[in-house]
Amino acid sequence: MNIDYDTLSPEALAKIDREVAKYPADQKQSAVMAALVIAQDEKGWLPKETIAAVAEYLGMAPMAAYEVASFYNMYDLHPVGKYKVTVCTNLPCALSGGVHAADYVKEKLGIDFNETTPDGKFTLKEGECMGACGDAPVMLVNNKRMCSFMLPEQIDALLAECK
Repeated sequence: MNIDYDTLSPEALAKIDREVAKYPADQKQSAVMAALVIAQDEKGWLPKETIAAVAEYLGMAPMAAYEVASFYNMYDLHPVGKYKVTVCTNLPCALSGGVHAADYVKEKLGIDFNETTPDGKFTLKEGECMGACGDAPVMLVNNKRMCSFMLPEQIDALLAECK
């Protein structure tokens, strides 16, 4: 493999190797979702060159890796703020205040969905079901931290914590 180490660090490649080891040797591409998460964690988002490097490392076509990255909303194909806040507005959350929570965050941050605050701190995304309907409204911060029962007071606390 001819991987550009400026694209993926040795540490990222070691983490990807641990994911690849979970699959049969002839099915390295099965680790593509985890490899893209690792690359995104390192870069902050997934430039096309990074997706191509992941694909090359896994022995798959760059387009195949791009199809995965463009299908799932946890992957960012454009730069995002330091804190990516995803608000679930799927029906169960919407019926339990998800739309109101989203409107409140928009008002507090002065941005709409798919926008980033001028200081680069926050990007707001609209999310599909996060599997926590009973905890609605829910938000996800940086694809890793689930926040439940997000009423205005909890949203204010979360935004203050992130600043």
